Amino acid sequence: MCSKALTFTVQAECTITKARAGLMELPHYKVRTPVFMPVGTQGTMKGILPEQLQTLDCEIILGNTYHLGNRPGTEVLSKAGGLHNFMGWNRALLTDSGGFQMVSLLKLAEITEEGVKFRSPYDDSEIMLTPEKSIEIQNCIGADIIMQLDDVVQTTFNDYDRIKEATERTSRWLDRCLKAHQRPTEQNIFPIVQGLLNKELREKSAREHMTKDWWRVKR
Repeated sequence: MCSKALTFTVQAECTITKARAGLMELPHYKVRTPVFMPVGTQGTMKGILPEQLQTLDCEIILGNTYHLGNRPGTEVLSKAGGLHNFMGWNRALLTDSGGFQMVSLLKLAEITEEGVKFRSPYDDSEIMLTPEKSIEIQNCIGADIIMQLDDVVQTTFNDYDRIKEATERTSRWLDRCLKAHQRPTEQNIFPIVQGLLNKELREKSAREHMTKDWWRVKR
């Protein structure tokens, strides 16, 4: 087990393209980058067992916070001791924040400063996903890498004011995610650069994230 949530070492760098190869040491496994990360939305890869994925030398799998939070839910995952135990996987895991459902389930979602209100595609019930709730679910899931909740806008969207709003809201939500994060020595939280394809807004987003008081996060 790694003693820190994440340690990254650059092992080689191309002098022309600046492409890098590195080693990302996570609590459950050492991941070589760049890496192919298969998607196991609900804690499983369809048609293949975890043991087979290990035979294929898969190092990290992605899970979906929104769907896992609905089924099997945090109560079941807590009783299982997290997603690693639930799915029988002893290598690295990454979970998204659930925010992408703002796009994929847009007709069922309402976005405000508080968070995203969804109408469940499973039973039509209302769900409020806030930055705090997203981190709470991800802390329960126990993935090595967790993502902040960001305000997601479709890539083809061209309303500058809406993109700017999403960029600024994402930075505000990052503050809330950092404050809510309860397992910083076991799980590494990744910020998300917003701004879509607008260079100015993406640079603004990256700069704001870099100036956050990461050291204030509870250790």
